Amino acid sequence: MEQLPEDWQRGLVIVAHPDDIEYGCAAAVARWTAQGKDVRYLLVTSGEAGIAGLPPAESGPLREDEERASAKVVGVSAVEFLGYPDGRVVESLELRRDLAAAIRRHQPELVVLFNFGDIWARGYANSADHRAVGRAALDAVSDAGNEWIFPELADLPRHSPRWAAVAGVADGSHAVDVSDHIEQAVESLTCHHRYLAALSDEPVADQARAVLEMTSGPKEGFAAARAVAFELYHFG
Repeated sequence: MEQLPEDWQRGLVIVAHPDDIEYGCAAAVARWTAQGKDVRYLLVTSGEAGIAGLPPAESGPLREDEERASAKVVGVSAVEFLGYPDGRVVESLELRRDLAAAIRRHQPELVVLFNFGDIWARGYANSADHRAVGRAALDAVSDAGNEWIFPELADLPRHSPRWAAVAGVADGSHAVDVSDHIEQAVESLTCHHRYLAALSDEPVADQARAVLEMTSGPKEGFAAARAVAFELYHFG
């Protein structure tokens, strides 16, 4: 497992829901912002269908606020929401266009995505939104540099990122040493307090630490006590 390239300055993380980043790669984001990199977040939905018993009209703004607080903990100030309906995102040309537009606006060298495979782990189906957003975003990385696919975006300067890195994968091609950033990542996930409290009776801090033990543990073939794995795609 190789070290993920870090000779870049601006990154854009694209996910479906608030908390996806904190479950997948917030520890890596904390490392990158500590290096002085400019990392930005783009969320396709507001996660408004994610809390049982709390209507979407109340849940959406709450979860957006939790995400902004989570981002701040790891040094991210730019957080954008596209407003697609939580739980009903489809892999469409409209979504690809909106993601390509965002890539052109933010001009990232590295785009970070979340696991968009059919399964989350063996025996566990992945979210429909994760699949739709990840696959559309991977296509949008190429679309953003093409002048003909979405000519209606001509007012935005074309841009071709160098890489896309997919987090939340069991076994990746690359990894990042996050040994010095675990506590930041735990605090960042803990900011999703209302969401986590609805998932389990376990204390929110205990839930967050358990997640980070799973997603940011040692990786076979990579010399770090704690690491986040990625599958790396090369572009441009």
